[in-house]
Amino acid sequence: MSIQLEHVTFDAANAAGLAAFWSGVFERPVDAEGNEFFATVGRAEPALSPVLMFIQVPEERAGKNRLHLDLASDDWSAEVDRLVGLGAKRLNEYDEYGAHWVTLADPEGNLFDVAEIRA
Repeated sequence: MSIQLEHVTFDAANAAGLAAFWSGVFERPVDAEGNEFFATVGRAEPALSPVLMFIQVPEERAGKNRLHLDLASDDWSAEVDRLVGLGAKRLNEYDEYGAHWVTLADPEGNLFDVAEIRA
């Protein structure tokens, strides 16, 4: 028997709104069935794996999220600027453990990192 990672799921105040942000991050469309209650990014071609799922929940996010996405780019500075332009908030920059990255927050406050790919 084998297992695979199917979705990364985000709780959201507005599923379609948060999906639109992450759609821009990965340059993939919000899938057709998306609405304020439920949306996905990555089912359509070309597929994103795992698929990102967004589900509306009544409560607000409280505290630091315990799981976050780590992204990486060889054009690090331009990607960070692009993500901020999409609505991310730049929080902190780090150069530790042999890596250089910035921590950002998506429009609903979920933290994620973008690391610089070093040759």
